[in-house]
Amino acid sequence: MTAEIQWLSDGAELPSLDYELLRQWIAQVAASYNRIAHTLNYIFCDDEKILEVNRQYLGHDYYTDIITFDSCTGSLLRGDMYISLDTVATNAEGLGADNRRELLRVIIHGVLHLCGINDKGPGEREIMEAAEDKALALFDKMSNNPI
Repeated sequence: MTAEIQWLSDGAELPSLDYELLRQWIAQVAASYNRIAHTLNYIFCDDEKILEVNRQYLGHDYYTDIITFDSCTGSLLRGDMYISLDTVATNAEGLGADNRRELLRVIIHGVLHLCGINDKGPGEREIMEAAEDKALALFDKMSNNPI
């Protein structure tokens, strides 16, 4: 089964990425958690859109880098992920990180949420960060172009 991934934009330009490589990467990461990447929609947006989504659907009044809506059924990963390219860039700058690398981290962060990894409770953030690092190492191996 091939992962059906849509890359959409709302108030932002689609980033210049190798979307076929990303699809393969996401599928492999999902498989490592005994999941199947099925139907995923990534919506790249600006800070104003992510704030609107955060207020409307989650009742939160702040900017964030990603909001993941889980529509999974069994082992099939399905969901919509809004990514604020503005917040990703701000976070990358604050961390002294490469913007593209931070975007990859956020892209896989949403998938990891759909695989059942949380990051809000005690000790969960460290588990999420370790999972992100493992997934990014896989990306580096697949792309033969580590950042």
